[in-house]
Amino acid sequence: MVDPDRPPIPYIYFPPVHGIELTSEDLEHGGRVPDTHHADDAMGMSGENLSPHLRWSGAPDDTQSFVVTCFDPDAPTGSGFWHWVVFDLPASTTELPRGAGSGDMAGLPAGAIHARNDAGGLEYIGSAPPEGHGDHRYVFAVHALSVPSLGIDSSASPAAVGFNAFFNTVGRGVLIAHYGR
Repeated sequence: MVDPDRPPIPYIYFPPVHGIELTSEDLEHGGRVPDTHHADDAMGMSGENLSPHLRWSGAPDDTQSFVVTCFDPDAPTGSGFWHWVVFDLPASTTELPRGAGSGDMAGLPAGAIHARNDAGGLEYIGSAPPEGHGDHRYVFAVHALSVPSLGIDSSASPAAVGFNAFFNTVGRGVLIAHYGR
């Protein structure tokens, strides 16, 4: 369902694909983003900037790789805000531990690539909505792809990763958590 008073979650406009179950030990779908996963020292925040644990199951048999993203459609930018984009995760990947988005690649399988987030870093950046801007939705998604690699590197923008993934997506799971201050 589309809320006319809020920016849409982009995946509702994409062609339907196989559903993947996406869960987390740190986040609950529809719940509040815990402090640990907020930005550190950004916009007055005091979080630990740790990416949450994510686990998925039920990917289609023809999955050859995954992309994991975190997007805030409610950021006051006109285009949302990409907090995390990691791609070329091998098809055998079914889980990322808490902190895998640290930028040092610890916790990520060999071959995984971080794209730059909208703050310019090759890492996860935690939630930090402007004070008084209301609740923001943090859309964590895992995309199953029919190709082993997107054929791009870490200099790619989130939009370029999404564009290349769009044509190869065979499954998707989404988990949405909220935070406002």
